[in-house]
Amino acid sequence: MNEYIRLIGFAAGALTTGALIPQVIKSFKTKSTGDVSLLMFCSIASGTFLWFIYGLLMHDLPLIVWNIFTFALAVAVIALKIKHK
Repeated sequence: MNEYIRLIGFAAGALTTGALIPQVIKSFKTKSTGDVSLLMFCSIASGTFLWFIYGLLMHDLPLIVWNIFTFALAVAVIALKIKHK
């Protein structure tokens, strides 16, 4: 795979995965998830898990790496949502 294409994949993954980090931090600090949609984060977790599987099947490292992290962040928010219900 062209290295520039792979760099674009890693940059895109970093930005989209990084977008969840503020929500995880806020939910953890405030112990409040009332405004967080459980359905949305379940959808994100499911979708990123499928993207991870797709990345494995396609041998696409950026998809594999970033979707593991995104899945973990989404599951963290789901766990906090359930814990602080």
